Amino acid sequence: MNKGYLFLGGVIVGALAGATLGILYAPKSGKETRDQLKNKLMDMEHELENIRNKAKEKGLELKDEIKNKVADLEKKIEHLINEYRHADKSA
Repeated sequence: MNKGYLFLGGVIVGALAGATLGILYAPKSGKETRDQLKNKLMDMEHELENIRNKAKEKGLELKDEIKNKVADLEKKIEHLINEYRHADKSA
């Protein structure tokens, strides 16, 4: 999970760097270049927010999954303890 997000983050940073260099070397006026950079930065900010939200959602899903597995394990342990007590009384 973490490697995927790190890779995606790297892709985004690389795309931002490439876009920035392309814009800086493009034959446009300063205002056009600044506006284009501002728009690209806003796009990247939205993309990072989406990634953050997805990571948070996955974290919550993982938390619920772990909680359920722990509850199942507790039930199994309780069942084994009850079996052991029952077997001990029979002996």
